[in-house]
Amino acid sequence: MKTLLAAALLAVCLPAAQAEVLDLPARVAADAQLPARGSSMAVVNQQYGEPKVRHPAVGGDSPKHPPITRWDYETFSVFFENQHVVDAVRPDAPTPIAHREDLTTR
Repeated sequence: MKTLLAAALLAVCLPAAQAEVLDLPARVAADAQLPARGSSMAVVNQQYGEPKVRHPAVGGDSPKHPPITRWDYETFSVFFENQHVVDAVRPDAPTPIAHREDLTTR
């Protein structure tokens, strides 16, 4: 009886479950045009030209903190560890959704 009463009280107190519809942005088609991870600074400079801004390296004070350099182009930024690309991002693009294929619609 107590279990039934507790279940009834819980059902009355909890708001009705509602589902939200997620509007996932389409993948930016130009992502394929970003520098590839592992590319050298020389290759990036050759393929994309001179960046608008070359930020000075930060870090580099120990092997655990290698120098990280950022180059800013008109529509994207490239991050280098030592002389190689570790990431390239578009500041106006949404963060890619991890495991998008696991999302389901109902």
